[in-house]
Amino acid sequence: MQLFYNSELSQDNDQIQFSKEESKHIIRVLRKSLGDTLHITNGKGVLFTSEIISADQKNCKAKIINSEIQSKRTYSLHLAVAPTKMNDRYEWFLEKATEIGIDSITPIICDNSERRVIKAERYEKITLSAMKQSLDCYLPKLHEAINYKDFIAQNHEGALFIAHCEETNRKSLKHELSANTEITILIGPEGDFSSKEIELAIQSSFTPITLGETRLRTETAAIVACHSVAFVNEL
Repeated sequence: MQLFYNSELSQDNDQIQFSKEESKHIIRVLRKSLGDTLHITNGKGVLFTSEIISADQKNCKAKIINSEIQSKRTYSLHLAVAPTKMNDRYEWFLEKATEIGIDSITPIICDNSERRVIKAERYEKITLSAMKQSLDCYLPKLHEAINYKDFIAQNHEGALFIAHCEETNRKSLKHELSANTEITILIGPEGDFSSKEIELAIQSSFTPITLGETRLRTETAAIVACHSVAFVNEL
């Protein structure tokens, strides 16, 4: 099954008109024709089944024949991850985290951050592509980049964690996680969080954690954290 995306589609719609670019892809590249089935999501959990009623490579149209809400994960995961020096490493994290299962992503600008500007439009395309690839109907929310202190000052609910490398009292994430909960995890830049940032997080009820015995790259740490949460919530 191939999944298409249209953020404006709702269960009130009875048909969909594809863009010129999508129409060309559907008819010329995928060689779809009149009567063929297409699957579409709006990224909000709804899977639409449609049938092509106009096989025009410039203006493909399909009628909605069924819609169903995909089961949502029993947990909620928000990863706040500092942008990496090499942009492709952050893009890799976005892709893999979306495939594994994540709800929200916030790039945080820290004291030791070497990259302070992100390519939001590019990042959104990556998470969208990964959502379609994994046949998931929930598109992760990609928040704007924010200063670390401003992020900490926000109202955060659920279980809160900060992963860092300082040799202080840290707990193992796998021993702290519980299934079916709301979780926020902070992952720092290549130079790690500063001591002041760690202390600020602890004062704001974030639990210091370790992700293992080895020192991990930012993007690797984020994926380990993401997978650990998914693993704890497996049925």
